[in-house]
Amino acid sequence: MNTMRDVFISALCDRMADTDSVFFLSADLGAPALDRLRQQHPERFINVGIAEQSCINTATGLALEGFNTYAYGIAPFISMRCLEQCRVNLALTNVVRPLNVTMLSLGSGLSYDISGPSHHCLEDISLMRTLPGIEIYSPSTLGQARALCARTLETSAPRYIRLDGKPCPETLGGGAPDFDKGFEVVREGTGPTIVATGYMVRTALAAAELLKNDVSVRVVDVFRLDHLDDDAFCDAVSGGGGLLTLEEAFVGCGGLDAFVNQSLAAKGLRLTLRHMGMPRSYEYSNGDRHHLHKANGIDADSIAQAVSSL
Repeated sequence: MNTMRDVFISALCDRMADTDSVFFLSADLGAPALDRLRQQHPERFINVGIAEQSCINTATGLALEGFNTYAYGIAPFISMRCLEQCRVNLALTNVVRPLNVTMLSLGSGLSYDISGPSHHCLEDISLMRTLPGIEIYSPSTLGQARALCARTLETSAPRYIRLDGKPCPETLGGGAPDFDKGFEVVREGTGPTIVATGYMVRTALAAAELLKNDVSVRVVDVFRLDHLDDDAFCDAVSGGGGLLTLEEAFVGCGGLDAFVNQSLAAKGLRLTLRHMGMPRSYEYSNGDRHHLHKANGIDADSIAQAVSSL
């Protein structure tokens, strides 16, 4: 399987041959697809070094000159090391001077599993959701990542895109992503609903498969985290049993759980709710993603048990 990063950058590189309005900035981070982009468009590629704050500053300056700019870095650093730059240069400036800057955040959640808590990114959803005007995308498949590339070229806004660092499937069963709706149902069911984002959509589907002989579980993929079609979302989750949110991020900190609660409250929809994700503590144990999920109770078996209790 390929990675979101490589399909996104490959699609962008292809489109850069048809337009001279795109600049790509990297915070000293490479990729196989990026080698081709750098070779084919060297005049529009800038490596700013290990300096995420400068990456956002430079991207903003180019955007103010009319360019469509991409700032690429490791997830915890492109989101947290330069949060003030995201706030002042992007969120504040965009109010008075529209900007077209896309932050490509590599390694969302526990993608960098064995690299330890310094490289785990469990706070970015909460942080970016506090910044007005920044679109937030959390794709779960290669197809969604590829479609996001097209969206960034065809619409203008400051954006934050969470790219998983591991290989992932082309699709999980949903159709073409509707980014204005913000979600899709990837597994139909008549019982409880699991609402997940990013990598955890796969875990949700695995849990639903474990329960298939006993419970008909619906799985909803929320791939946009700043805007949701509340009417369509509430219609999609209102049938059957309760609802469980699942995210590879801290729970109770304004992430997917709060986003879903807000949508339900907007329409006055009352459901039995449970929120699952990483506990509010940093994980120092060594192991791959599966180990980290099991150690923190967000593996498929634990999710299946939680859904059964709804």
